[in-house]
Amino acid sequence: MRSSAYSVLPAHGLRTVAALALAAGLAAAAPAAHAQADTRAGADARADTRAGADTRAGADAGAATASSLAAKPYMGWSSWSMQSSKYPGLNPDGDYSYLTEANVLKQAGALAAKLKKYGYEYVNIDAGWWRDKDWKPGFDQYARQKADPGRFPRGMKPVADDLHAKGLKAGIYLPVGLEKEAYNDGESPIRNAEGCTTADLVYDDLRTTNGWDSAYKIDFSDPCAQKYIDSQARMFADWGYDFLKLDGVGPGSSKSGDNYDNVADVAAWQKAIAATGRPIHLELSWSLDIGHAADWKKYSQGWRVDTDVECYCNTLVSWENSVDDRWADTPAWTRHAGPGGWNDLDALNVGNGAMDGLTKAERQSYATLWAIAKSPLYTGDDLTRLDPYGLSLLTNREVIAVNQGDTPLARLVTASDPQQVWAAENPDGTYTVALFNLADAPAAVTADFSALGFTGRAAVRDLWNHEDLGTYRNRISQALPAHGSRLFTLTPKRPAAVSPTGYEAESGSNTLGGSASVGACSACSDGKKVGNLYLGGKLTFNDVVVPEAGTYQVRISYVSGDARPASVSANGGGAVRHTFASTGDWGTVSTATVPVQLKAGANTVTIDSGSDYAPDIDRIDVPKSS
Repeated sequence: MRSSAYSVLPAHGLRTVAALALAAGLAAAAPAAHAQADTRAGADARADTRAGADTRAGADAGAATASSLAAKPYMGWSSWSMQSSKYPGLNPDGDYSYLTEANVLKQAGALAAKLKKYGYEYVNIDAGWWRDKDWKPGFDQYARQKADPGRFPRGMKPVADDLHAKGLKAGIYLPVGLEKEAYNDGESPIRNAEGCTTADLVYDDLRTTNGWDSAYKIDFSDPCAQKYIDSQARMFADWGYDFLKLDGVGPGSSKSGDNYDNVADVAAWQKAIAATGRPIHLELSWSLDIGHAADWKKYSQGWRVDTDVECYCNTLVSWENSVDDRWADTPAWTRHAGPGGWNDLDALNVGNGAMDGLTKAERQSYATLWAIAKSPLYTGDDLTRLDPYGLSLLTNREVIAVNQGDTPLARLVTASDPQQVWAAENPDGTYTVALFNLADAPAAVTADFSALGFTGRAAVRDLWNHEDLGTYRNRISQALPAHGSRLFTLTPKRPAAVSPTGYEAESGSNTLGGSASVGACSACSDGKKVGNLYLGGKLTFNDVVVPEAGTYQVRISYVSGDARPASVSANGGGAVRHTFASTGDWGTVSTATVPVQLKAGANTVTIDSGSDYAPDIDRIDVPKSS
């Protein structure tokens, strides 16, 4: 969930959070802060009286179990896609009404019958389990969310018990912060924290936080704050939940600034979960700030890197809103994922056909990117109505093995253009290679083996079709439909390594034009780069020598805190405009390989900003053969 159930009809197309509140309480003026009579010394002296709740043994056990979580991306089902859709019949009792115990258990039954044997195991209950059909929340006497009896008449523990009985794992959801309705004029006590009330949890000015400003920011300088999070974590552990999605987390969730910095919240949740001794996977949402990637990796097992994939329309998703965003936004995050914590691209809704809102080609491309990026594979589809094609996508063991196996994430090899190649070199010497045509018309896409790091022959295996395609030499090219893809395993046969010639951007033999200038760059190969390539600024590499005329796969090393375009040309000929994906910040170098037509002998290669702002350039590497 991103654009919330805390709002009416989220303005998804604007990539911002809708401002219309469902619950009148969210729009009401904040109550005056409760007077805090306790001295800091007194607050510091408070102790949790629940026997053994915070013993060292419990914390150590929690830390040990946490280390085994997320060894590979999790797989399962989430309720939010169907809750948020306007598809006829899904939410007959109003927005988000799909979420009920009966519907969750129905989906769990279908998951157990159809998908469990392929690795799908989590059943994640998203926003609204403590809110009624009018979105009015319920809380217990300790300001903790309480199951709505209309949605979950038996409460949340029996649901988790039923899921466990099917051999599945149970997931639950909370927004970050102290929900405004839970504040109760600062008078609600905190469980097992003598003397603590909700007044002690928040700042005196009742500043708000999270992606919807639906909660008061918690002040973790007061020990009562950690006690409150401890009490929530203990509640979920006692209920038997295995997964917690913490939503609206910042920096991210369309918010920035001190009020929306929830790193302390995430750290508190990690500590509280560890103290329970129960292995609970902590997932963060949404559009997390990559500048805090180290924090998300330290305190959680997964983090949403983008906005919601749902379209909030009469299907579950649509290509433009916002499945296709992931190809642009994922590359910067690739280096941050691995065992223990994964980049979450959101729900994989490819199983229902018309309700998904996608063509067959789009469904396959969607599933291909999720697999090679090693995103968690959790679907939001109606598992009771999977069509044969959707079931084949969700249960392809060769593709699942790419996602779940002990292999690296694929990275974007080419520029971030409509035709893209993504690849990973695997420990056994094979390569996982995906071709994508993101254009609105059919096009050919070519993976040149030299861009992968080798030349020669390779056997090609089509993973989606379970078919050996034979041996290809130096490249493989495929005609793809609009928004189409192919996924291969390449097995090189006596390959030759590519030994390119490197040319530094800052070399004195190059020509700088316009605003271009040399600057320091600690991450760059020689400690320098050429930057200020904007509004006509350009860099020309002189004396780029190759032995014969041909199309060369030129690898450009660059730095760019956001996606930026640049034109690449050779010898004053026609320039080709490319988009270079964000490297995540201005201190990280990434690469993109682009085809450049060179003549035998000396050449010039120019990178021109044109009328835009181009990335900073570290160097180019040119293979010795085309």
